[in-house]
Amino acid sequence: MPEITYREAISQALQEELNADERVFLMGEDIGAYGGSYAVTKGFLEAYGEKRVRDTPISEEAIVGCAIGAAMGGLKPIAELMTINFSLLAMDQIVNNAAKILYMSGGQVPVPFVLRTVSGGGLQLGAQHSQSLESWYAQVPGLVVVAPATPYDAKGLLKSAIREPNPVLFVEHSLLYRVRGEVPEGDYTVPIGEADVKREGKDVTIVAYLRTLGLALEVADRLAREEGVEAEVVDLRTLRPLDLEPVFASVKKTNRAVIVEDAWQTGGLSGEIAGRIQDEVFDWLDAPVKRLNAPDVPMPYARNLEQLALPTADQLYDLVLETLQ
Repeated sequence: MPEITYREAISQALQEELNADERVFLMGEDIGAYGGSYAVTKGFLEAYGEKRVRDTPISEEAIVGCAIGAAMGGLKPIAELMTINFSLLAMDQIVNNAAKILYMSGGQVPVPFVLRTVSGGGLQLGAQHSQSLESWYAQVPGLVVVAPATPYDAKGLLKSAIREPNPVLFVEHSLLYRVRGEVPEGDYTVPIGEADVKREGKDVTIVAYLRTLGLALEVADRLAREEGVEAEVVDLRTLRPLDLEPVFASVKKTNRAVIVEDAWQTGGLSGEIAGRIQDEVFDWLDAPVKRLNAPDVPMPYARNLEQLALPTADQLYDLVLETLQ
């Protein structure tokens, strides 16, 4: 299979779905002439024209509101917000409208649209542009929340999201766009709502998603090399619906679990996962479930301080060794 970047995988998925379905169109700030904040839609305006690649005003509420209306009218909009931080300006549209219209219409009015956005810190963008808020939206019934960590999953899950009859928040990470991986040529999809075991192991289960999947795999390799410990790594891929059956099966095998995510620990998804592990597979646990999250502080701008506010491979390594003891 050819090896391409996360950015290229997302771009391919968008092009293929634009070509396959004339109802699909893109909208967002600077996605046309500028090619998108992360160059995902570079060249799209020339290829598809202004009708299907629509630059919008700087108004997140208007972008999401128009996308919802277009979806209710039978189109398949893919709206882009430059960062998940800006989604707060459209939270009423996302939570009270997109997520609830199908329910409040008695199933008569579906809202099939995708909201692409970018999460996470690491690029020195400061406290207002570096937050990981995807766990907030994972609480909302009626929304689908997708968070791919590899190019293969990014392309396959985006194609599934575009074909999904419900509103999908498709969360990308700013530090993943240059990550390379094998992606098949031609049409394929990855099912929404299915976690994936990215590395087999027998001694401890590490649960991750988005950027932290890379940390988990790096630490798993280091543990095997330095300690003879074989960690199993489970990539959630979808945050709502949350598929924890592979996590439960893994914990039954390893008897230990560590969860790592970029979101703050207080109210983060790691607490929900830990609670569900306790509920479902408590009798198989030989140690308490451990969590590694970002500290409960606003993201600093200074590079050295920003690095202290993000989970690191060394922290995860030490936490795994702690639970093994």
